[in-house]
Amino acid sequence: MNVLAPAAAADRTGVSIDTLRYYEREGLIGPIRRSPGGRREYTEDDVFWIGLVTCFREAGLGITDLRGFVAILRADHPPQERVAFLRERRAALQERAEALGRAMKVLDEKINYYS
Repeated sequence: MNVLAPAAAADRTGVSIDTLRYYEREGLIGPIRRSPGGRREYTEDDVFWIGLVTCFREAGLGITDLRGFVAILRADHPPQERVAFLRERRAALQERAEALGRAMKVLDEKINYYS
């Protein structure tokens, strides 16, 4: 099995080692296996979870939402619960995107006015 040291996992996923530890502490990834010497070793599955969590964080989901979604995934809840969660978050993201679009329009108008 191919394993990555913390620095390599951080490099591959684009997050810091501190972020990896934070995700683990919050229960969003892991548990991360340890070498006989006690060093963390990240697997491909861990890298997948890190990517998933990072994607959701970039989309604006908070830690509480992420904990809820990870719990749904790990507890093998019915697909309908997963879909319902994702639809709710998608609707919230859509609202944010629309609000940002309106704000950008106002900014563009001001830029044009002052140009």
